[in-house]
Amino acid sequence: MDNMELYEKGRSVPDEAKKSIDAGRLKGMTDINPMWRIKRLTEIFGPCGIGWWYVIKDRRLQTGAKDEVCAFVDIDLYYKWQDTVSQPVPGTGGSKFVALENKGPYTSDECFKMALTDAISVAAKAIGIGADVYYAKDRDKYTGSGGDADNTRRPAEFCEECGREIEDYIDPNGKTVRAAAIIKRSKEMFGRCLCVECATKRQEATA
Repeated sequence: MDNMELYEKGRSVPDEAKKSIDAGRLKGMTDINPMWRIKRLTEIFGPCGIGWWYVIKDRRLQTGAKDEVCAFVDIDLYYKWQDTVSQPVPGTGGSKFVALENKGPYTSDECFKMALTDAISVAAKAIGIGADVYYAKDRDKYTGSGGDADNTRRPAEFCEECGREIEDYIDPNGKTVRAAAIIKRSKEMFGRCLCVECATKRQEATA
């Protein structure tokens, strides 16, 4: 198997699966519909539970700043490819159990469900699912669009809620938005270093 075969199968995201943030300081950023990821995994590997599946390794609540409480789920994702079962692909997802909003604390009864969905997306990204939304420079290499000529590797910075590395991505207009800009906006808006998905969830929760 070519090393990039699976990555190439899953990297492209159709416009209808992208969600544009149309208001606030995060305007122009893009999120991916989680059901599209499930559909793409199924298209490539087969039905969940047969061609691909996951095992929940841990779920927990953790108190954060200002007594907010986060829910985290750890999974191992598995898939079958050409009669071979993969090694476990880990993914950690996070969501808010207790969030401090403008009207006061809000408790979510769906926090573990949302954290599980997030964990699946993190693991799926490791095999290339939706890669073009996250990795702008790699998309430049293949399509010749977006980005600039600066190939200097910045020090990695990680989301304070889900723990994922914050990376460049492509907005709906094909423009590269650098990780530094994402971090700056999230700090201005929420006082924390957040990835696009976590910042989107926060904005939706306070809308």
